[in-house]
Amino acid sequence: MSSKTYYDPADLKKFGDIAEWNENLANKFFDYYGDVFKPGALTAREKSLIALAVSHTIQCPYCIDAYTADTMEKGCSEEEMMEALHVAGAIRGGASLVHGVQMMNKAKKISM
Repeated sequence: MSSKTYYDPADLKKFGDIAEWNENLANKFFDYYGDVFKPGALTAREKSLIALAVSHTIQCPYCIDAYTADTMEKGCSEEEMMEALHVAGAIRGGASLVHGVQMMNKAKKISM
């Protein structure tokens, strides 16, 4: 049985390599990314916890790995990390369910 996955965890370390094919845009992105995660109205810890939750919502394995490590380095507990994940899950579930109103409106219109 192979332990190889589609997403190779080693590829996360190659993220900077995206500059090879367009250095200008990569530099703009990395400058922006760096600025976003600087402490501001939110602490770096809070931003990392948000990033962890969003990582699960967009289902990015690289981001999940990176921000699991980052939140732990910034002192987040397992309980805080899981609670953030549940917030993301609730929002994602709610976003799916609220579209049920669109379905109901369409079904009622067709049934008329």
